[in-house]
Amino acid sequence: MTSRERIRLVLDHEEPDRVPIQDSPWTHTVARWHREGLPADQSPASHFGYEFAHQGPDISLQFPEETLEEGPGWRISRSALGAVQKTFTDHESIPQMLEFAINSPEQWEEHKHRLAWNDARVDWDNALALNRGLRQGELFVCYFAHIGYDWLQRIIGAETMLVALAEDRAWVKDMMDTLMDLVLRGFHEMLARGFEFDGVFVANDLGYRNGTFFSPATFREVEFPAQQRMYATFREHDLPAILHSCGNVREHVPQLIEAGLTCLNPLESKAGMDVVELKREFGDRLAFMGGIDVRAMADPDPEVIEREIARKIPVAMQGGGYIYYSDHSVPDNVSWAQYQRVMQLVREYGTY
Repeated sequence: MTSRERIRLVLDHEEPDRVPIQDSPWTHTVARWHREGLPADQSPASHFGYEFAHQGPDISLQFPEETLEEGPGWRISRSALGAVQKTFTDHESIPQMLEFAINSPEQWEEHKHRLAWNDARVDWDNALALNRGLRQGELFVCYFAHIGYDWLQRIIGAETMLVALAEDRAWVKDMMDTLMDLVLRGFHEMLARGFEFDGVFVANDLGYRNGTFFSPATFREVEFPAQQRMYATFREHDLPAILHSCGNVREHVPQLIEAGLTCLNPLESKAGMDVVELKREFGDRLAFMGGIDVRAMADPDPEVIEREIARKIPVAMQGGGYIYYSDHSVPDNVSWAQYQRVMQLVREYGTY
C-alpha cells in the first residue's frame, strides 16, 4: 500500500495496513542523530519513511530579507514579513521578535498590497518539476499554507493582535480575509498550472499550554468565516484538510469540525490535548495526527515511551482516523537510540 493510499484511507475513517508515519525533528536533533548513528546521506524522513510532502506559495509580505547585525551564536535580521527578529545560531529556539513593520490599521493599509497575488510567489519551473516527481512516487502531497491568527500575529505582533481582537475586530477580519484571499488564489493558480495535490496542510497556532488565545465566540466572529470558506474550497476539489494548531485548542474543536476540518495536529500532551479523550468525543467526525508525548521519548526509562504509545495508538487507530506524529516536534534531548525505539513501537502497535 502506498503512503498516498494509506493516508487517504485513514482520513476517510477507514483502516489501512498500518498507521501512517510523519514527524518533525528539530534541526539540532537531526544533527545529533547524525552524530549518533543516522547515516550521513539520509534524513529522518528517508530513513524512517515519513509519508507526507508539502508545497505552497510564498504568502509573506515580500519584504527584502537582510541581516542587520550578528555576533557569536546570534543574528538579528529582517524577515520577509517585515519583522526584525533575533535568532540564535548555536541552539534551537523561537526567534525573539524585536519590532514589526505594521503596528496599526493605518500601517496595515499602507502595506496591505504586499499580500496581493503575483507570479513571484511560486518558483514555477522548479516547483512544478518537484510536484511531478513527487506525484510519480508514493508520498501524500499537500498544498501547504499558514493561515489566520498565527500568521497575522507574526506580521503585527501578538500584543497588537490580541488588543485588536478586543478593540478593532473589523481590522482583524480584514486581515483574515486578505490573507485567505492570497492562500486560495495561490491554490487555484498552482492547480491551473499543472500542480496536483492529495490533500491540504495548513498551520495556525490558536492556543498555548493552558488554553486558547481567545474565546470560541471570538473564533466564531473573526476566524470561522475565512476557515469555512477555505475548507469548502478544498472539499470542492476532494482534498482533505489537516490543521496544525499548537497548544490546548480543545474549546475550538467543535467549530473547527463545523467549518469543515478533516484532521487536527499535533495534539500537545503537555497542553492537555489527550488523543484518547479526543478520539472518544470527536473521532466519528474528526481524524487526528500526533499526540505522542516527546517528554516520554526523552525519558531514560524505555518503558515510559512504550506505555505512552501502548495507551494511545491502539485507541486512536480504531476505525481509521489516526496518523502518528509527535505531540509537537522532536527536541534534541531525544537520542538516536530513543527515537529508533519510538519508530519500532509505532509500527508494532500501529499495525492493523
